Amino acid sequence: MLVSWDWLADYVKIDRSAEAMASLWAMSGLNHESTQWVEGDAVIDLEVTSNRADCLGHIGVAREAAVLCELPLIIPEAKVRCGSTSIESMFRVENHFNDACPRYTARIIRGVKIGPSPEWMAKRLRAIGVKPINNVVDATNYVMMECGQPLHAFDLARIRGGKIVVRPAIEKENFVAIDHRTYILDPRMVVIADAERPLALGGVMGGVDSEVADTTRDLLIESASFVPISIRRTARKLKLHSPSSHRFERRIDPNQVDWASRRCCELILATAGGELLEGCLDSDPAEHRMPECTVRQSQVARVLGIDVPWEKSLSILDRLGCRVEHVSDSSKSLGSGEARVLPPTFRQDLTREIDLIEEIARVYGYDRIPENAMVPMVASMRRPKDIVFGTVRQVACAAGFDESLTPSLIGKTGIDRISPWSNEDALTTMTPLLEGANVLRRSLLPSLIAARLHNQSQSNRDVRLFEIASVYLPRGSALPHEQVHLGMIAESDIRVVRGVMEEIVQRTWGEIRSDLQWLESEVSWDFLEPGSGIAWTVSGHMLGWVGALSKSLAQSNKLDGEAAIGEMNLDVLLQHARLVPRVAGVVPYPAIQRDLNLVVDESLLWKSLRDTIAASAGPLCVDIRFQEIYRDPQKDGAGKKRMLLSLVLQSDRETLKSQQADEVIASVLAACESKLGARLLAS
Repeated sequence: MLVSWDWLADYVKIDRSAEAMASLWAMSGLNHESTQWVEGDAVIDLEVTSNRADCLGHIGVAREAAVLCELPLIIPEAKVRCGSTSIESMFRVENHFNDACPRYTARIIRGVKIGPSPEWMAKRLRAIGVKPINNVVDATNYVMMECGQPLHAFDLARIRGGKIVVRPAIEKENFVAIDHRTYILDPRMVVIADAERPLALGGVMGGVDSEVADTTRDLLIESASFVPISIRRTARKLKLHSPSSHRFERRIDPNQVDWASRRCCELILATAGGELLEGCLDSDPAEHRMPECTVRQSQVARVLGIDVPWEKSLSILDRLGCRVEHVSDSSKSLGSGEARVLPPTFRQDLTREIDLIEEIARVYGYDRIPENAMVPMVASMRRPKDIVFGTVRQVACAAGFDESLTPSLIGKTGIDRISPWSNEDALTTMTPLLEGANVLRRSLLPSLIAARLHNQSQSNRDVRLFEIASVYLPRGSALPHEQVHLGMIAESDIRVVRGVMEEIVQRTWGEIRSDLQWLESEVSWDFLEPGSGIAWTVSGHMLGWVGALSKSLAQSNKLDGEAAIGEMNLDVLLQHARLVPRVAGVVPYPAIQRDLNLVVDESLLWKSLRDTIAASAGPLCVDIRFQEIYRDPQKDGAGKKRMLLSLVLQSDRETLKSQQADEVIASVLAACESKLGARLLAS
């Protein structure tokens, strides 16, 4: 925001130099970028944060100076003299888009003479980088830079049908702006139209069909309020940013709309002549109010760590434009002052007590708060989900996976059918918030597959990704059920993903309690390769699943190579997590490892073999490790495979002898042979 020092003098008589004032503004939150001299006027460049739209005009900056220096603020009254003809007798305004334009006002001036602006106005506009055009357009720009309220002047003779219509744009409607470029609109955009065609893109830019020209004699002055998100979407989609859109995006003062309109008419009448019609067409003339806040003296002291005099605090709020009511006396009980505060509508960022306390600190002076101020603090505590999610990330990263962050919206493609958690159709948005993406994901895997494809397009094929994020499961007409998942994808076989998930469960749960009703089962979903899917359920709720992405789905999405995928419901994991670590004692006695190479049926699953070994090995077997599978039909026969595994034997009481290990191995081999038909491969 470029601020003219000469212009500021109209509103506040500052008794300090421009350099000193710039430093004071910077200390209070308006960062000083630079100061330049233009035509003998000091022009100060201030960085205005997005929450301070009130400072996007000279009056707002002057108000800050008046508050900081405790000086009176002078705001022009904006007096206008009207003719005898009523505007309502010859014109009307129809607002059909209140959701995006809650207030629209219009005034009419007849008989103006277009010409150059007076030098005092042109000089001020040039100083802040605004090129003078003519006395009408310059007046609208002058008022915008004065108070922050954008305005627009229409050539009344070019408005057809005797009315202004505020409406949503028609799908793919064409609009030619004053930059002489054609823009294609959509129904989320606000159009200011007449009875036949669009005249302006509301809050962003006017159109060529109604712009003021040298032949213009009658004017319609627009002053309106637009919803910030509507203007932001329009400006970004069309890549059409303007000083007006910059201000509307940051929420202007709805109660200033009429003052700005009168002020603009006042300047036009003074510089271009003409007659102002009586009255104003206003779609929402009601006064707007901010919600009341309660400010407590004790809270000011607690947050800032210093005692700000209560009268000083209330004075600061009053000078900022707040209405202070129902003040309780702090003298009866030390530090017990309390006040109800109604913030002004030009400060729509003041909605809570803490906002007002920040204003007190800002104006009182951050430099008055000593570095060693005793601010009460409470030791923070990690939430249970932070502990569990931290463990999940640690395990996944240790296994070579990189964390990804993807949007919750996906496109309607073949991979969006990956949804083992819900059979209902995914929720869709009426308008895509992202290009080509309007489906709320029911699984993290479509997003991870898309990320894998992106890496593949960059010739990065060795990719292991995981993500912790929410999925949205439809529930009929009710709001969707939102639950947090862990999604994983790797270029290797499913044992890598399965191993990570099993390690996560072991790290967060420890030994699985018998009452949890743990169940591991095969699943056959159409997006997985047949025979690859494994799912775990706990007390009837699915905890997670792993599998290999089907080759047909991978090929249809141009995914090279194999893809092991898996997903886990972290809400279920958190529900049974052991948050306090338990450390087991270190066994001082050495372990014995024995390798077994068993010939088994092709249909035998590792789980069945492992469970049989665990049941027959006894307490001395502390670990069963899978090594590999090998097939040799010529030696072992058709329908057979070899499973190589290792048994780790250890006692916590003594050093095991070979005889004890042999007894355990013999018991294991006997059980495997009798129950599974397995035989030990002869060496």
